[in-house]
Amino acid sequence: MRRLIVFLICAVALCACGEHRKQDSSGIVVSSVDGKVSIDTPQARFEVSPAGGVLASVKKDGRLLTLDSGLSEDILVAGGAPAPLVPEAFRIQIEDAGQGKRIAIHGRTASGLERLQTLEIYDRFPNVLTSTISYTNAGREAVRIDTVQCDRHALKKEDTWAFFGASRKWGEDDVVELRPGLARANAMGAQNADGIGGGVPVAVFWTREAGLAVGHLDSLPLTLAIPASVAQDGSASVSLDFTPQATLQPGESYSTPRMFTMAFRGDYYDALRTYSQAMQTRGWQLASAPDSAYEASWCGWGYLADVTPKQMLGIIPKLKEFKIRWATLDDRWFDVYGDWNPRADTFPGDSLRKMVDEYHRNGIYVQLWWLPLAAEWKGPKYDGQAYVESAVAREHPDWLVLDRNGKPALMSRQLETLCPAVPEVQAYYRHLTEKFVRDWGFDGHKLDNVFSIAPCYNPKHHHKSPQDSVNAMGEVFKVIYETTKALKPYAVTQSCPCGTPPNIAWLPFLNQSVTADPVGSVQVRRRIKMYKGLLGPQAPVYGDHVELTELEQRKDREVDFGRDFASTVGVGGVVGTKFVWPQKDAKYDDVVLTPDKDALWKKWLEIYRTKMLSRGEFRNLYLTGFDQPEAYAIEKPGKMYYSFFAGGPHDRYRGKVEFRGLGAGKYRVFDYVNQREVGTVENGHATLTVGFEGSLLVEVSRL
Repeated sequence: MRRLIVFLICAVALCACGEHRKQDSSGIVVSSVDGKVSIDTPQARFEVSPAGGVLASVKKDGRLLTLDSGLSEDILVAGGAPAPLVPEAFRIQIEDAGQGKRIAIHGRTASGLERLQTLEIYDRFPNVLTSTISYTNAGREAVRIDTVQCDRHALKKEDTWAFFGASRKWGEDDVVELRPGLARANAMGAQNADGIGGGVPVAVFWTREAGLAVGHLDSLPLTLAIPASVAQDGSASVSLDFTPQATLQPGESYSTPRMFTMAFRGDYYDALRTYSQAMQTRGWQLASAPDSAYEASWCGWGYLADVTPKQMLGIIPKLKEFKIRWATLDDRWFDVYGDWNPRADTFPGDSLRKMVDEYHRNGIYVQLWWLPLAAEWKGPKYDGQAYVESAVAREHPDWLVLDRNGKPALMSRQLETLCPAVPEVQAYYRHLTEKFVRDWGFDGHKLDNVFSIAPCYNPKHHHKSPQDSVNAMGEVFKVIYETTKALKPYAVTQSCPCGTPPNIAWLPFLNQSVTADPVGSVQVRRRIKMYKGLLGPQAPVYGDHVELTELEQRKDREVDFGRDFASTVGVGGVVGTKFVWPQKDAKYDDVVLTPDKDALWKKWLEIYRTKMLSRGEFRNLYLTGFDQPEAYAIEKPGKMYYSFFAGGPHDRYRGKVEFRGLGAGKYRVFDYVNQREVGTVENGHATLTVGFEGSLLVEVSRL
């Protein structure tokens, strides 16, 4: 039997036609008129048609504000053809559900499939309507369920911005303005052809006054799509699309996961914050961050793939001068993916362990770069490195993820994949983690190129479903995180989904997120805001190497020359850099710590260390896409910190800025970067006319 979600309904109110209304102490009112359900809460209203269409409105000053242009009903394709519902078969049941309501809408298709849509809403999340839909074969013949398209919305033609949580393409903007021609499939869960995949199963849309978000609340990285598109006339649409391709025998059922429709005011931060809180009430447990996760970091990637112990150790005096407490040994310190032994040509003998010891003697923690679940195989090449067969793949071929054709499924960097659902694979990663942390002395991990993996068809794994490998990915990251934390409670585990949003499978098993190879300053700021929404307003979010705030692609390589610390500091991120020093080799020219950069780095690292805005409370007081200049606010005891951005580091702004969230009284506005007075403001008149290039970061304190 396929998965069937069963709901036990007690003290049920039943109606087919006519009118029914039910209210209790939760403040939620549910009524039904001629088959259409209306759900009213203090914050929102949801209108639901018998065929699954949802119109979501948020309330403001007695008005209903919505992005929906009307009701867009669900679409079921069964047996290769649309399967519409029989109108006269609808039945509605309403019941109390603790501090909330549960509504069951029964229907039937002409082909004999029984449909049950169960809606739930609770006073803890009065702007979030959840739903599950199940189809049961009530006939005598098998029925194939091809596609189920749920929670469909046609959006009004308004100035609208969006956030898409799909891990889709390295460097793509996650936050965009909706414009004609935009089309994103937004596949979630399993990896795509490029090895990228996973994602946060949420799509968010907002205007200046109202917002709409859709997605699902399962903690597993389920395979589905949340496609969004904008027609040439400006009309936009979104839906949740499932392709079960399941044949139901008589009595069998197919069920969707728990989906949600959210009506809100604000932008993607507000929607992601509510999504995260709702997930946590369903058992999604996020890791707590140690104090060490807020320390500034230096990464050896400035020396690229052939870094040596001499280069890594030569940087220590400058790290101590800058009071940087973290260093990362980055990519290609190892011999073979999957085996993870030091390279004999660059880290011979026990030089790696000696390097770690020397960092510790100087009071600096060290992270190790590696890529879980990857196994090298002879044939392809990456970044000039010709692959050889890894010992782990040679000795344990039964651990590999296989595709439909029985061939090894490849992940990012064209590497074979070890199946995380296999207990022996999980044990292998426990052993590796112990080797890195306990035996070699590392203080944490930079887990990189971390996306998702392919479904597994290896018959020796006895999976209940090929999706088992995708769903189990988080288990290996849990092993790595928990083993590391048990050995060193202060350790930092960082996972980097290069250039894309994270995967909910492993997001709970890190204690420092990262903006993940941002392409410029704007992505740094918006990704910090994304992670603050998902992980909490005080979560440590590594802004990645400051050099990535400006870059260009040349024929032979990417050149990183950014200096925009403000985009990390002002938004509450953790600063980092990959400078090299001292160095004469031309291939490092863009990241060499020149005398002028030395002074600038020293200044900003001191600002970061003394202000520590990364530990403050992120306050979402400004609307992305609508408030100009782009602005952010961080609250610390007795003070507010504001940052305003003209766009890129060299853009200019001249005009008014507004200081939101202040209480009554008079306040001093001080530019702590340039050590100058900006002016004074009073609540109710908390604006100043300013001019700046790139950014303006100020401290506001009561006079």
